[in-house]
Amino acid sequence: MQPWKTLSRNLILNHSKYLTVENHAVELPDGHVISDWPWLITPDYIIVTAVTEDNEFLCFRQIKYAIGDITLAPVGGYIEPGEEPLIAAQRELLEETGYEASDWTNLGQYIVDANRGVGTGYLYLARGARQVAEANADDLEEQQLLRLSPTEIEAALIANEFKVLPWATAVALALLHIRR
Repeated sequence: MQPWKTLSRNLILNHSKYLTVENHAVELPDGHVISDWPWLITPDYIIVTAVTEDNEFLCFRQIKYAIGDITLAPVGGYIEPGEEPLIAAQRELLEETGYEASDWTNLGQYIVDANRGVGTGYLYLARGARQVAEANADDLEEQQLLRLSPTEIEAALIANEFKVLPWATAVALALLHIRR
């Protein structure tokens, strides 16, 4: 198998640091050219499934605009320009919850849309989390920090209470990793 070749990239929209839209001309391995392949650029981000020293999972109950309803959410946020993903994960955990963790496991990095780009998610499991400060998040959403048992977090995952695919993926991977 051969990868596609990008022949050209043209800017369609530079909305903000959160969204850029490009048009790509791509050549397929058989030589066929597609001249109008849409490509979306959003910032890379981290998601942290955090587990306390008491074996409780930290997550938020909140409302998200695209969902229009209440959802559960792990810690997450955008990676700042030049910032390493693990450093971003540690920063976001502290900012959003006031917790630090002693044991970090990389659960992988994942492309959001295999055909259109849309940023890369870096997923982490943080164990041994303990509160060291007050939360200092700049999130727009109203949110409530929860501490769920392993049974409760698994039941929430199965009940589709994590309504964003990368969030559900991060929690599921963390649970699988913990069981190994």
